[in-house]
Amino acid sequence: MQAAQYAVKALTEGVPIGVCRKQLPNRPSRPDRPLLQPPTEMPRRRFGSEKGRAALLHAIAHIEYNAIDLAFDMAARFSEKVEVLGLDSRKFVADWINVGGDEARHFGLINTRLAAFNCQYGDFPAHDGLWEAAENTAENFLARLAVAPLILEARGLDVTPSMISRLRRENDEKSAEILTIIYDDEIGHVACGKQWFFEACNASNMDPPSTFHRLKSEFFAGALKPPFNHDARAQAGLPRAFYDPN
Repeated sequence: MQAAQYAVKALTEGVPIGVCRKQLPNRPSRPDRPLLQPPTEMPRRRFGSEKGRAALLHAIAHIEYNAIDLAFDMAARFSEKVEVLGLDSRKFVADWINVGGDEARHFGLINTRLAAFNCQYGDFPAHDGLWEAAENTAENFLARLAVAPLILEARGLDVTPSMISRLRRENDEKSAEILTIIYDDEIGHVACGKQWFFEACNASNMDPPSTFHRLKSEFFAGALKPPFNHDARAQAGLPRAFYDPN
């Protein structure tokens, strides 16, 4: 988290941005905890108890923790590809550094909130689905853009409002306020992914909607399930042809 914040500070201070030409590791470094389990073995969370809300917040903290690495991996792993396509690689790197900074801020907010439940990040098990998606798309720039921001983050736009409402019904306004901050920022992250997906498709003379659906079939196991948050997806500039055939 501190490294992400340092990178954003350096960016705002005008530190030069370059293209990464080094071989990156398949996985970032990880703390010893939380224990990672298959998604099918994760316990169900119950909103109606304090422990259930803590487990929910922990799950969100884990998503945000992974999202920091996803953003910086995007910036480093694919900056050379962006340059080869003739696009603005410095802007690409800057965009994803800023996204990573947002994710670090989100993680900090959630982890601080967990202290009110007498726990911290690592106290609950978590699953590794997000980074498995990153590994599966490590060699394909368009696939990474399709899966990470346009499927996984866009799904967050669908489910977060209901979580906010349920937290408010449990009189947990502080947690609801944090999720509202995350939700508002994630609209911008999906918009960033959409922009770069379209630019990369256009630079490669590829049709964005058909390319998205081809990559979704190849790199994402599962359906895009309604209900969809059409308003938030529209704010992010994501066409309905990407996710809703009706």
